[in-house]
Amino acid sequence: MLRGAVKRITSRANPEVKRLHALATSARERRALQLTLLDGVHLVQAALDANWPLRELVVSEIGLARGEIAQLLQRLAHVPCVQLTDALFAHVSPVDTPSGLLAVIDLPAPPAPGPLTESMLVLDGVQDAGNLGSILRTAAAAGVRDVLLTAGCAQAWSPRALRAGMGGQFLLRIREQADVAALLQHYPGAILATGLHAQSRSVYELDLRGPTAWLFGAEGRGLSPEVAALASAGVIIPMPGAVESLNVAAAAAVCLFEQARQRRH
Repeated sequence: MLRGAVKRITSRANPEVKRLHALATSARERRALQLTLLDGVHLVQAALDANWPLRELVVSEIGLARGEIAQLLQRLAHVPCVQLTDALFAHVSPVDTPSGLLAVIDLPAPPAPGPLTESMLVLDGVQDAGNLGSILRTAAAAGVRDVLLTAGCAQAWSPRALRAGMGGQFLLRIREQADVAALLQHYPGAILATGLHAQSRSVYELDLRGPTAWLFGAEGRGLSPEVAALASAGVIIPMPGAVESLNVAAAAAVCLFEQARQRRH
């Protein structure tokens, strides 16, 4: 044994297994319990780097035999740990290829209220958790801290979104179920909507050095009329190739890093 007591569970009827499965599969249960799951060593390490407390560790039989997981368990001997059979771990895993290690963490409290004055992302109805997580990772990499999510978005702290975000969520101030109109009412910067209409200007022609609120809509329908109406201008990404549009995560990356490029120079 690599650490103190590790509770071993072998029955699917165990309440702990039922709770873990609910956290992996149900947004409603995650909200009710105010908990979520981190999958894999990388995400657990990202949480530790961000000083995010871990409530519990869950390891599979195969995972316990892996060197990097064993070392992490030794380091985290103070965190309660349960061991599941490989079959049970696969049952509660939020991904198709189980990593061998899960961690249970608290969902964060909402960011403190206050005026929004820096550049930010506004995501309207982005329902794919993978896309959402990728966008959040891009925002963190580009130095954007504030993200507003409308009611139609996927849950930013779901296991799938966390896995796609690769730790980006720990570096952001994320407001879910946000009243975007109220929060942007006194915003001092530009509010730019992507893909609005023919009068939109190229992202490469705009001066993006000041604070900017970037509005990105759902993968299929784009921005809702209510959110689109908040924009002070429209922006397009010129595409010389024979495609009509970009995936929303790719579009966000182009825009945020064009702004980062302009600010560097």
